[in-house]
Amino acid sequence: MTKGLRWLVGLAIVATLAGCGVAPRTPTSPTPSPAMPSTANIPVAPGPLTGSLTHPKSRWQPVDWSELPGFADDPLHEGWIAMIANCARPNAVFAPLCQDVRRLAIADDATQRQWMIDRLQPYRVESLAGQSDGQLTSYYEPVYEASRRPSAQFNVPLYAAPPGLVARRPWFTRQQIETLPEAQAAVRGREIAWMADPVDAMMLHIQGSGRLRITEPDGSQRIVRVAFAGTNEQPYRSIQQWLISQGVGRVSRWPDDTKAWVAQNPQRVQQLMWSNPRYVFFREEALSELDAAFGPRGAQGVPLTAGRSIAVDRDSIPYGTPVWLASPGPTVQLQKLVVAQDTGSAILGAVRADYFAGTGQEAGRLAATVNQPLRLWALWPK
Repeated sequence: MTKGLRWLVGLAIVATLAGCGVAPRTPTSPTPSPAMPSTANIPVAPGPLTGSLTHPKSRWQPVDWSELPGFADDPLHEGWIAMIANCARPNAVFAPLCQDVRRLAIADDATQRQWMIDRLQPYRVESLAGQSDGQLTSYYEPVYEASRRPSAQFNVPLYAAPPGLVARRPWFTRQQIETLPEAQAAVRGREIAWMADPVDAMMLHIQGSGRLRITEPDGSQRIVRVAFAGTNEQPYRSIQQWLISQGVGRVSRWPDDTKAWVAQNPQRVQQLMWSNPRYVFFREEALSELDAAFGPRGAQGVPLTAGRSIAVDRDSIPYGTPVWLASPGPTVQLQKLVVAQDTGSAILGAVRADYFAGTGQEAGRLAATVNQPLRLWALWPK
């Protein structure tokens, strides 16, 4: 499928989503871009804002559009897919603009850019102390082999949420789930599938969702999505940091360095995994050809768009907020429109974002290397 056709398919999907309701995952400043050309028709002064700018963890400072690095150059039609998906479950302030957003779905970039200038106001996102520099990381949707039945090869279970799991109430730790009879009784019969590699299973727990190429009992294969369904409400601990604390040195290539350590220390695999007490439960979702064009649903409740969705701290930026993201690298330089559509337990702070890189190995390689400076501008209706 060509890139253009993929875009049209994606646009058709989000247009459908936007027309109906949708039921409910660690610096220096970027180099500013050159001044915008006069043809960009950028207003000199910020306009008035409708809605509250009061957020528990951030303050928003109104700025001119010329402050946004690369605003004149971003191919906005790519970001518009995330804007349309956003309109399936918009926040209350953005909802009145959704009719325009859908109408402009096939408009050219210049028209979309002018609409943003006319209808939105950029606000530089800062900490309550006035710090505008932050941190960008990245995540993705992995794809793994799995089996519907356990075997000598496939012996790492993925569980659906057990009965009695209560949000914000700590449940058994990872170690207890694997060792205590009462915890094992609670998850018995809740197995969705079995994976072969404990490091891959941990990666799935960290990412919060993924795709499985499952071998069924009759030998047939199909691809399904396993989506986040809850946690044991225990704190997340980085197993890479645990390895470093054990004297391994720098763990720079995830998960390759971890797998290499596991191969050399098979007797310590449980100890490594148990260093992270947080445990994630999943639900299985059918994956149609159309669904496959998108990532999993984020915390906002809409499908994530590769390269255009971010996870944020919702006490800094509300779900459904269009955001201008700028990061100078070193892994990848980004100056683009994104939408706040997800969150994560490690995504905390005013200027903090996790960039959804997409699905599969290539996206995973990118996500594993992104840890770089960040600046954000919230684009709020006037």
